[in-house]
Amino acid sequence: MGKRIISQRRGKGSHTFKAKLRGINSAYLLKTPDLMLGEVTNFIKENGRNAIMAEITFADGRKQDVIAAEGMYIGQKIEQGNGASTSIGNVSEVGALPEGCPIFNIERTVNDGGKMVRSSGSYALLMAKDNKNATIKMPSGNMIKLPLDVRATIGNVSCGGRQDKPMVKAGNKFYAMKAKKKMWPRVRGVKMNAVDHPFGGASHHPGKSKSTSRNAPPGRKVGAIASTRTGRRKKG
Repeated sequence: MGKRIISQRRGKGSHTFKAKLRGINSAYLLKTPDLMLGEVTNFIKENGRNAIMAEITFADGRKQDVIAAEGMYIGQKIEQGNGASTSIGNVSEVGALPEGCPIFNIERTVNDGGKMVRSSGSYALLMAKDNKNATIKMPSGNMIKLPLDVRATIGNVSCGGRQDKPMVKAGNKFYAMKAKKKMWPRVRGVKMNAVDHPFGGASHHPGKSKSTSRNAPPGRKVGAIASTRTGRRKKG
């Protein structure tokens, strides 16, 4: 008797596939109605996060852990809130920033702490502003509009050269994926036995169509789910 396929087993949420605590820091921006002055006092590396964290100590004694910008250093003065200067690592409303400014850790709604553009080396560009919204070019190239009073960090996320270093051996790749609770290595369905996967068995090609209904049960929902089209494209 075959076993349940990976997508079924991962959905169960057992200890085998359940993500553990990835770190101690939330990396969200504090609600700061007024201008706050702080200083970078430490850098932290967290498991499951590909960017370095920066610990900021404010003048009132509060501490905050944020995603570090490229070029930050210990002892750097940081400004957050209305009236913050346009320099790397500072946090300001997008409406107060000049067009063409690179930003990251952008809020989707006011005071949500920052939800977008947080992976290492990434940044978005503030393209234009009008009376109500700011147009932002995301790392994917998509253009989105956000309210002028959402906040963002100036600069780009640290560790931009992280992917330049090769993995060299499979063990390094294994532990890198394990930190994020990712499935690796992952066996292709066509290399399995027929009892283990709908694509498994006999010759090395799927015995059934790769196009699967969106309403298919979990054990059958593999391959191209709800395909818009199938087959080769016609030339011309």
